[in-house]
Amino acid sequence: IRGHLSVYLSNMRVSTTSTSRCLRAKPASLLAPSRPRITGDCQSHANKATHVANASGDQGGSSGPLGAALSRTAFSLATAAVMTATSMTMQFAPPAEAKLTAGDPIKNSQAILRYALPINNKPIREIQRELESISEALRIPGQKSLNPIGKTVNNARNKLNRERAKIEADFAPARATAGIAALDSLDAALAEFQKIVEAQDKQAVPIKQREALNFVGAAEEAMVKGFPFEVPPEYATRPLLKGRATAVMRVSLKETPEGPATLDLKLVMDGYNAPVSAGQFVDLVQKGFYDGMDIQRADGFVVQTGDPEGKDDGYRDPATGEIRTVPFEVMVDGDKEPVYNITLEDLGRVNENPVLPFNAYGTMAWARNEFETDSASSQIFFLLKESELTPSGSNLLDGRFAVFGYMTEGQDNLGYMKVGDKIEYIKIIDGAENLVNA
Repeated sequence: IRGHLSVYLSNMRVSTTSTSRCLRAKPASLLAPSRPRITGDCQSHANKATHVANASGDQGGSSGPLGAALSRTAFSLATAAVMTATSMTMQFAPPAEAKLTAGDPIKNSQAILRYALPINNKPIREIQRELESISEALRIPGQKSLNPIGKTVNNARNKLNRERAKIEADFAPARATAGIAALDSLDAALAEFQKIVEAQDKQAVPIKQREALNFVGAAEEAMVKGFPFEVPPEYATRPLLKGRATAVMRVSLKETPEGPATLDLKLVMDGYNAPVSAGQFVDLVQKGFYDGMDIQRADGFVVQTGDPEGKDDGYRDPATGEIRTVPFEVMVDGDKEPVYNITLEDLGRVNENPVLPFNAYGTMAWARNEFETDSASSQIFFLLKESELTPSGSNLLDGRFAVFGYMTEGQDNLGYMKVGDKIEYIKIIDGAENLVNA
C-alpha cells in the first residue's frame, strides 16, 4: 500500500561504543536533495565522526576493506530502527537492551513543552519541578501521600511569594500583563490546593495539579522574548511558525468501548524548536488539507494520516506544481539552533537528546522515505508506544524523525483509532498569528 510509514526494529543490540556514536555522515546526495546544513557544535561532531570512521581501518593493524566493513557494521547497528513511507507492513521486535542515559525520561507532553521553552528563570522552573513531583507522590497508596504533597504545595507557594519580583522581571514587555495574570491565577490555585490537601481530598489533587501547572506554563511563555534564532536563509521564505500554535482535531471513530464516537483532541505545535516543520504543518491545517481525510494507518505503534487521494503521496503546491517537501529539522538539547537535512545518527550524535523527544504518548512527527532525509511532505504520525520501548538516550526514533509537536489532550483515545476513521477537521484555535509566509 503506497505512501505509508513502516517500522523495522532489529533484535540486534545497538552498540554504545565510540564507534557507533561517531559515524561518518552519508554523502549529501544519498541523504537529501539539498546539502546537509551543519552549524555550530554540529560541525565539530561531524568532524569527529568522520575522523573515527576514517581511522577505523587502522584498528588492530587492519586497513582498507576491514575499515570499511567496521564502519558499515557500526552504521548497521546504529540504524537498526528505520521508519519509511513506503509500506503498511510492520515488523516489531523490541531492542534487546534499553539504557537510560540521564534518569527516567519525561513522558508528559505538557511537561516536555514547558521545558522546551527558550527561557532561563530559576524560580519559575523550581516551582514547576515542585508541582510536577506531585505525580510521583500520588503513587504512595492511601492518604499517606497527602503529607508530602502538602509540603510540596506549601514550598511552591512560598517560593512564588518570595521570588515573584524575580519572576516578573523576566517577562517580555509585550507579555508582562499576561504573565502577571498567570501568576495571580497560580497563587489562587495554590491557595485552593492547600485547602484540598487539608481536606484530605486526594481525588482532587491531580486536577488541581494540572491547573496550577497550566498557569506555570502560561507564565513561562510570557518570558519568551522574540524568536530565539535565525531560520536558515534557504528556508526563511517558507511557512514558518515563529512561536507555538494550538489546534483541535475532531475525529469520528467507528468503534470505541462505548460505541461510535466523535472526539476533540488538542494538538500543540512548537515553532520555537521546529519552526519549519511546525510551520508547514500549520500551513496545511489552515488550507484544510487534512479535513475529511481518513486515518490511514493504526497498528498499535503509530497512527498515521496525510496521504492525499490520487497518485501523489504528499502536498502538491499549486503555485509551483511540485510536491512541497519538509526539510529534516531537530533541535538538540544545548544547541542554539536546529540541525537541518541530516539525522543525529549520521552526525555521530545518536546519544544526544532532542529538545522534542519521542517520550510522550501522542508525539507528532513527519513521516518520510527511508533513505531521503528531506522527503517529508504531508504525512504525519502520532506515536502510541511510551518510552519503556524507546527510552531517552537509547530512543530508536529520536534524532531520526522530525518531531514538531504533541497531542496534549485526548491522547488516550489514539489507541481506539482504526484505519478508515475520519478526521472531520483540524482547526487552529490559538497562535495562528505566529504563522508567517503562509
